Amino acid sequence: MILASVLTTNLAILVLAGFVGFIVISKIPNTLHTPLMSGTNAIHGVVLLGALLLIGFSEFKLDTLSEALLVIAVAFGTINIIGGFLVTDRMLEMFKTRPKPQDAEAGKDSDPAGKDGQA
Repeated sequence: MILASVLTTNLAILVLAGFVGFIVISKIPNTLHTPLMSGTNAIHGVVLLGALLLIGFSEFKLDTLSEALLVIAVAFGTINIIGGFLVTDRMLEMFKTRPKPQDAEAGKDSDPAGKDGQA
C-alpha cells in the first residue's frame, strides 16, 4: 500500500514538472534560446560526469540492469550534449555578419550598361 502511494506521488510530481517545464519553455523568446541552451548543455555535462563517476568509482556492486541503464544514460547524455552544442553553434552562426561579396572581376567597371550607357 505504501509503495503504491509513493509511486503515485512520484508520478504526479513528474507530470506536474513536465507541465510546468512546458509552460516555462514556451514563454522564452527566441533571442534567449541560445544562451539558455548553452547553460543547459553545461548542466548536462555535469550530470554526465556524475554518471561516469558513479559507474567508475562505485563502492558497491551494481547489478547488471543498473549498469546497463547507466551506460544507456551516459550514451544518451553524450548524444544530447553534442547535439546541443552543434545546434547552439549553428544558431550563433546566424547572428554573425557576413562579409560583403567582392566583384568577381575587380579590374572591370561596376556599370553593367557599359561606359556609354547602352546595353
